[in-house]
Amino acid sequence: MPTTLGDLAALVGGSLVGDSAERLMASAATLETAGADDLSLLDAADKLHLLAKSRAGAVIVPVGIGPLDRPSIEVADVHAAFTAVIEAFRPKRHPQRIGVSPQAVVDATARIASGTDIHPFATVATDVEIGPDVTIHPGVHLMAGCRIGAGSVIFPNAVLYENTVVGERCIIHAGAVLGGHGFGYKAGPTGYTISAQLGWVELAADVEIGANTTIDRGTYGATVIGTGTKIDNLVMIAHNCRLGRHNMICSQVGVAGSTTTGDWVVMAGQVGVRDHVHIGDKAILGARSGVSNDIEAGKIVLGEPAIDLRDRKLQLAALSKLPDMRRDVKQLTARVAQLEGAPARPAADAA
Repeated sequence: MPTTLGDLAALVGGSLVGDSAERLMASAATLETAGADDLSLLDAADKLHLLAKSRAGAVIVPVGIGPLDRPSIEVADVHAAFTAVIEAFRPKRHPQRIGVSPQAVVDATARIASGTDIHPFATVATDVEIGPDVTIHPGVHLMAGCRIGAGSVIFPNAVLYENTVVGERCIIHAGAVLGGHGFGYKAGPTGYTISAQLGWVELAADVEIGANTTIDRGTYGATVIGTGTKIDNLVMIAHNCRLGRHNMICSQVGVAGSTTTGDWVVMAGQVGVRDHVHIGDKAILGARSGVSNDIEAGKIVLGEPAIDLRDRKLQLAALSKLPDMRRDVKQLTARVAQLEGAPARPAADAA
């Protein structure tokens, strides 16, 4: 429903600047997409040029920015205030508790705690244990022996292979696969033989797994994801890896088998890590880095192969100068040939 600027200012505890308390706002939107009846946000003075191009009817700003060419609500925390406004216009949808749907397939040996919702077409196999207040969305498959911790949410069509362990308050997004076979083979005279697949996947508490991410089971023991680690969409974690606490793994990262990490490690998009290396605490791997050796704690690396960020920047700076260096070498080659009385080599040869 449309809401007055005065009511919105009261909602976020802000100060309305401009005589427009009764003006109605229809919704909230970013500066780029806002219309004349929308409230938007501006979080820094250096973005005022974006406001000038925006059609937003009013804007939430930090205290002290102004005067502006349209009504504003001044607040201490712009993003917290804008979040509250969006939730007022578009309240979160809270699904109704349904218990165990009769359309779900739940084995008689499964142990399901109170407050758990299992939606239609989910499958819960033998000897599965589900803690309290868990939500299992449609199409989820929990294979034999899985353990799901209290308060966890598993979104549609995720698959947890047998004996997967999920800690408390974990979030597993749609299409994720935990516990698939590791990619380990031994070559023989008639082809490849797959290695032992006797392990499992174990998530500690407060882990989030992105959509269509895959984490392979260990060969003999667990592939482990540490407490609080967040893994983006389309990530591949191979067998026997052991990730530390509060890692941040961005989209399209691939981590090969038996790699370990410390705590608070960051891997930016499309990083590739070879097998059997260790990434130290608080290391940062820049986007598209190729890691083939251990990385010390606290290091920031970039490139393929990944090297210290400062050294990589120097390399890139040198590469940018190659056209000028090539021209200079050609000129110097011609000059030396002239001084020695010999004919200069053709330009292509001089290059």
